[in-house]
Amino acid sequence: MSALVIILIILLGLFLFILEFFVFPGVTIAGIGGFIFTAGGILLTYQGYGTTYGNIALFSTLLAGLMMLVMSFRSKTWNRLMLKTEVEGKVETVEESNLNVGDEGVAVTRLNPVGKVMVNGELIEGKCPGHFVDENTEVVVKEVFKTYIIVKPKN
Repeated sequence: MSALVIILIILLGLFLFILEFFVFPGVTIAGIGGFIFTAGGILLTYQGYGTTYGNIALFSTLLAGLMMLVMSFRSKTWNRLMLKTEVEGKVETVEESNLNVGDEGVAVTRLNPVGKVMVNGELIEGKCPGHFVDENTEVVVKEVFKTYIIVKPKN
């Protein structure tokens, strides 16, 4: 096999490794293909040209792969592909000073077993374990947590 074909096989393998590293994270076909092409090119060099040229191909492939990786990290091209958004959402928390055990409210949505409850003028996520409560049903607060309350139907 000609040296140009072997070099192209090894370069294709290195290109697939770069794709695997930056575009398709995880173990994908690009990574497996990159390993197969790179190892196959080096193996063909050992078989076709002997140990000396095989070792040269092996070390130059390792060096070229390392240089491509370093150059890829240093270039600004990858900054355009990166996700730079920030999550501005926040968790709705319950003001524990406004709610107490025993307070009464109304189910705004159906508690199945989770829904929205209006207690003391606040719309809060309410949970009613073991019960399904229809909307507009009066409920009583059993427990107050940071992000939700436990309620039961008023009897």
